[in-house]
Parts: sequence; structure tokens; C-alpha cells
Amino acid sequence: MFTPPNFTVALLMTIASAVCWGSWANTFKGVKNYRFELFYWDYAVGIFLISLVGALTLGSTGHDSTSFLNNVHSADNSNILWTMVGGAIFNLANLLLVAAIDMAGLAVALPVSIGIALVVGTMLSYILQPKGNLLFMAAGVACALIAVILDGKAFGSLGSERSASRKSIIICIVSGVLMGLWNPFVAYGATRGNALTPYSSVVFLTLGALLSCFLWNLYFMKKPLAGEPVSFVGFFTGPPSGHLLGLLGGIIWGTGTICNVVAGGSAGFALSYAIGQSAPMVGALWGVFAWKEFAGAGSRAKIFLALMFVFYGLAILLLAHASS
Repeated sequence: MFTPPNFTVALLMTIASAVCWGSWANTFKGVKNYRFELFYWDYAVGIFLISLVGALTLGSTGHDSTSFLNNVHSADNSNILWTMVGGAIFNLANLLLVAAIDMAGLAVALPVSIGIALVVGTMLSYILQPKGNLLFMAAGVACALIAVILDGKAFGSLGSERSASRKSIIICIVSGVLMGLWNPFVAYGATRGNALTPYSSVVFLTLGALLSCFLWNLYFMKKPLAGEPVSFVGFFTGPPSGHLLGLLGGIIWGTGTICNVVAGGSAGFALSYAIGQSAPMVGALWGVFAWKEFAGAGSRAKIFLALMFVFYGLAILLLAHASS
């Protein structure tokens, strides 16, 4: 089983996870006339397939007790179950986040949801595995939280007139709490009793996410939080590019998750999760340079955006120092 040979490699893998988590949504932005609820089925299949590929290749080197199939055979069933529960929680949080962005916009949904997720997830992960300097970790979390707030202010300074309803705020808060809960479930399954290896953890995390689509996604297809109900007919008549981009989006997110969970075993789950939550910074870079979302923006928006990058940089440095 491949594991990071040193802390530097583990840190680079956590940064790679942030890049992947902040980039996968570009695949949906490239789809035309295809609802997210339908796109999400391909995405869910993609994250599971790439996790299997990773487990059967990098996770199976050496053919010892840590190889994927041997680990699945020896791991406690409770660890497998809790990891799948984490996948189901993540899936619900992700669907709610997208609905919140659609209803309230990035300026509200992203800072509220990801900010709450960062605090909840990092602190709970640290409780499960108290590794690193708590003072520096807390300072890093604070800087990351300030960064996502500045991110929201930058988007809000673009002059959008869309207001946030009470319903959308509640959805943001629920999404953030749930998004902060899934990683501790994975950390629990990877650190207790006959534990799962990182590669096995990702397989069962994504399997839980895929299976939960038959509960969460079917519900939101019938009763969407925004827009009209959608049926499976649209999935089978959807554009081939939509299906391919959905799979690609899942592969990108799944690759980031493999990097994050594998690095978590060496650098600490709290650190890997916190840096992974730098994904909004990556998303902002795509918005600025690829999608031109800040074209013609005033100086106020640009100042907020620049400060966001500064605080995210500080957060990564502080969190890295916390575990070194």
C-alpha cells in the first residue's frame, strides 16, 4: 500500500486534494441544459469507480495485510458501516450546498456552509486523533474561516441583487454542519480496532455516497429545493457530454479524496481536512481566470479577493506548522 514517505509529500497531497475539490464543479459548469440532479448520478458513479481503481492499484501494492482485499476481509464491520454512513452524510451535505448556492448565491452559501464545515470537521477530527499543536491549528482554522468570509464578501461586492431567504440560510447551516461531520466518521473507521486503510476508507465512503443517492437524490428529484421536479427520463435523454463530464467531475473529486484520506494517516486527519477545505480558494481562481466572474469588478471586490488569498495562505502555513 502506497503511503506518503514523509510529511512534505503528505502536505502536497492535502494541497492536491484542495485543488481537486475546488475544481470538479467546473465539469458541471461546462454542461448545457442538464439538471444537477441528473448530472449527480454520473458524478456519484465516477467517485466510486476512481476509488476502486485507487484501491486495486496503489492500495494493493505489497500484497500484505494492508492490501485492499485483505484489509476489507480483516476490518471490523463497524468501521465499514461508519465509513459508509460518512459517505451518506457527505452526499446529503453536497446536495444541500448546491441547492443553497442556487437559491442564495455563492456570496452567502459558500462562506456560511464551508465556514461551519471547516470548524466542525477540523475540531471533531482533532478530538478523534489529537495530533499536532492545538494553538497553531486553531489559528489556522480561524484564518481559513476569515478567508471564506472574505470570499463571500468579494462575490457580494459584484452587485448581485439576489437576496438570501430564511430558508436558504437554514439550508446553508444544515449543509455546513453535515459537511463537517462526514470526515470524523472516516477518521473513526481508520483509527479504531481493526481499522480500514485509507484506500479502503475511500471505497466505502464513496460507496455510501453512491447508495445514498437512491435516497437523497431521488427525493430531491421529486421535491427539489429549487426549480421544478425532474424525472429519470431526462437522464436517459441527456447529452452524452453531460454524462462524460459527470463521470469526470466524480473522478476529479474522488482523486482529491484519495489524496486527502491517504495523507491524513501521515499528517493527521485534522490537518488534511482543514487544508482540503481550502477548496473555495481554488474555486475562486477558476471563477476569476477561467469563467471571468470578476470581469469589470470594482476595487472593493478585488481587495476582498486578494485578502482572501492572503488568509488562506496563512491558514495553510499555520496548519502545516501545527503538525510538523
